[in-house]
Amino acid sequence: MSPRAACRLERLGFEQVYDYIAGIADWKAAGRPVDGETDHEPWAIDANRSDVPTCGPDHPIGAVRDRVFAAGWIECVVVDCDNVVIGRLRKKAWDTADGTRAEDVMQSGPTTVRADEPLEPLVGRMFTHGTTMVVVATPEGHLLGGVLREEAEQFLAGEAAG
Repeated sequence: MSPRAACRLERLGFEQVYDYIAGIADWKAAGRPVDGETDHEPWAIDANRSDVPTCGPDHPIGAVRDRVFAAGWIECVVVDCDNVVIGRLRKKAWDTADGTRAEDVMQSGPTTVRADEPLEPLVGRMFTHGTTMVVVATPEGHLLGGVLREEAEQFLAGEAAG
């Protein structure tokens, strides 16, 4: 909102008024709700799974692997103490010794997409590259979750995921 609008709202008696300097595009990319836009094309956030497994860089692979597999996943996102995406654990990582730290076998700086990434072309790219999951993060790199290609395809087809 512009500083002028914020000032006007304060003069009208509103007490919690904020001027979001980064703008509406950044707001949407962070997966924040937007009033009045109920008829937008599907975005990554629409098919996002917030329950994607995570671990810290110092966590031992054995414990992470057991937790990830028990939850029915095959990948894990490595995050720092502020929940910023720093890596990704895939199939190759699971074959290492149990005591190996996640940081030592993670894919560093994995590709992420923003919440407002158009879903249909994203799924097309995932199919072309053989990717089963893409990580969704805010513009600052904070984890929002992951889009599973199979579930996103079902979502686009109007089917319930599952």
